[in-house]
Amino acid sequence: QVQLVESGGGLVQAGGSLRLSCADSGRTLSTYAMGWFRQAPAKEREFVAAVSRSGGSTYYTDSVKGRFTISRDNAKNTVYLQMNRLKAEDTAVYYCAASPLASPRTLTAIATDYDYWGQGTQVTVSS
Repeated sequence: QVQLVESGGGLVQAGGSLRLSCADSGRTLSTYAMGWFRQAPAKEREFVAAVSRSGGSTYYTDSVKGRFTISRDNAKNTVYLQMNRLKAEDTAVYYCAASPLASPRTLTAIATDYDYWGQGTQVTVSS
């Protein structure tokens, strides 16, 4: 059973940094491709970043390229999202999600490919 719990959100000034963590209490994270999504008020949930099961492949939405880094530590059953040079438009609830893709090298940016979701963590960037 996959149980994802996000942490690390908070209030930060524009230009600052935060690191989000997503832990799996079920200790099965290594068998899933992982992704981060976000949802701002009155907006639809959008893809942010994804990492393959092996950690060797990553993919980002254009608006965060060069600022955000997704990584994973399968030994710790944890996925991270390092967010640097934060902007006011990054304000949202951030969700991690797990996708049971067959290949250890593939990943996906499609929300419906993800079977398990965390409860979300709020990130607020003040301008």
